[in-house]
Amino acid sequence: MDTNVQKFDVIIVGGGHAGIEAAHAAARMGSNTALITLDTTKIGLMPCNPSIGGVGKGHIVYEMSALGGLMPKLCTKTYLQARMLNTKKGPAVQGLRLQIDKHAYNKLATETMHATPNLTVIAGKVETALLDENKNVRGVRLADNTEVVTQAVVLTTGTFLNGKIHIGEKNHAAGRRGEDSVTSLSEFLHSLDLKMGRLKTGTPPRLLRESIDFEKLEHQQADNLNFLFEFYPHKVNNTHDCYIARTNETTHTIIRDNLDKSAMYSGNIEGIGPRYCPSIEDKISRFADKSQHHIFVEPESATCNEVYPSGISTSLPEDVQQAYINSIKGFENAVITKPGYAVEYDFVAPDQLHHTLELKKVSGLFLAGQLNGTTGYEEAAGQGLVAGINAHQKVHNKEPFILDRNESYIGVMIDDLVTLGVDEPYRMFTSRAERRLVLRQDNAFLRLTRKGYDIGLVDEKMYQDFLHEKQLITQTLEHLRATFKPNKLLELIGSVSCNEQAIKEHAPVELSDRAVQTIFAELKYEPYLKREQKEIQKAQQYSKMLLPQGLDFTTMPGLSKELQEKLLRHKPATIAQATLIQGMTPAAISLLIFKAKEYTNR
Repeated sequence: MDTNVQKFDVIIVGGGHAGIEAAHAAARMGSNTALITLDTTKIGLMPCNPSIGGVGKGHIVYEMSALGGLMPKLCTKTYLQARMLNTKKGPAVQGLRLQIDKHAYNKLATETMHATPNLTVIAGKVETALLDENKNVRGVRLADNTEVVTQAVVLTTGTFLNGKIHIGEKNHAAGRRGEDSVTSLSEFLHSLDLKMGRLKTGTPPRLLRESIDFEKLEHQQADNLNFLFEFYPHKVNNTHDCYIARTNETTHTIIRDNLDKSAMYSGNIEGIGPRYCPSIEDKISRFADKSQHHIFVEPESATCNEVYPSGISTSLPEDVQQAYINSIKGFENAVITKPGYAVEYDFVAPDQLHHTLELKKVSGLFLAGQLNGTTGYEEAAGQGLVAGINAHQKVHNKEPFILDRNESYIGVMIDDLVTLGVDEPYRMFTSRAERRLVLRQDNAFLRLTRKGYDIGLVDEKMYQDFLHEKQLITQTLEHLRATFKPNKLLELIGSVSCNEQAIKEHAPVELSDRAVQTIFAELKYEPYLKREQKEIQKAQQYSKMLLPQGLDFTTMPGLSKELQEKLLRHKPATIAQATLIQGMTPAAISLLIFKAKEYTNR
């Protein structure tokens, strides 16, 4: 035996947000882990808008915090501004959003990877995964022909898999600006006869800070908060301002007159773009009735002079980008430091994965992030955390770690991906969760901290402090319910927004701001939460009810043609999976249950 051969329990391929979460989790759980990435100076890099959180996305980050993930910790130390979105709406659909210093985040992520016990960072390009005759992972091969032995591989290739950048009619192979495309891994995945496709994302031009007239822009107010994504309190220090600019009719005319030069409209791009984060060309074409679109002007770093104009990603030629930028109020003299571009890349249809994010066809090969058809740092990181945990669990013969869609947004995301697949880049919204009154950001720790503790990612101190807060919340809820009649209690806590002071004054114990928010939400939503819990129990009953393989959906007269086609396409294995199909009605589900029972008992 060659004693010089490198061996690891788990290998993570890619140093983006999915990769660092997977590596950090596997290593902290005790696996000898390697993180192999093309450029070790770009670990945790934010190539698009350096912001984290928002409605839906922020819920994922809170859940990662409760499970012991890395992203929330990095955020606390590198943010520039904090805002709580949707504060005029109920607590279930509010979302914390942080503007991040991308250079500080990248630096801290790199330092953290190098300082994590059981984790080795390796600079290199993985050409292929190595399989044995039974299609079990046994290692990886690098571009220099080095072979590294392992029992589990997590691929987190982002936009690098056959990546191609487009600016106008020009295009070149690249995973990100100035970085190589990865083709050999794509060839390996194709060799497994996997269903694969092409997706597209984009980024706007970066602007020189000093060339913008901020006095002409709308100032965006930050929030003074006492908590961020982590469990422990944090007094927010907003150090940088954000602004709002707007496109106008002149902007739209310039773009409209040059659509044929855009890579999106010239036929050069075959990948499908994100519906919920469209390019400015798409906005002008799809929403022709709108006379303006918002542009969120946000800092990229405290140490650089570039700003990020969010909302105008593009693949138009550079001269057209300059023209439409200068047509915007406040941008009349704006200098483009880097042009915007579109990037298209290969992805694997995620309905070929288990809920652990392991490929069904290859034992020990896990996929996470944009490779699975998602978009966004938060979605990638949430998948990376789950994939890293499950890679460790598999190597050490432990039970798989699966989050249910009724207990977490991460569970909703993964269940959507592996059950329904994707036909466009997947982005998380609160509307994707059937139980969003239960899955709030304020109660993420109540929902998931025990799970993080049980697998070894939440330390003893945080767990004990969490149990103490949980006890205080329970004690206060019992006291308030016993002291006030329901109508008086709702009047006390606030009918629309939380009356924090009133709750603290009538609580028998001292409470954190997050605990107050949880108490408010539990009381405000109480009758709805009871109904939700009944629905969850009902759904759990059906989650194990199989739809027989021989069931013929086309002979069910109560099903519309559209639902018949969707059932045939998605092939749900259970009633629970059938309920996730868009357009599925309660009457159709009742019919499926009846027909499934009839088929089984015949």
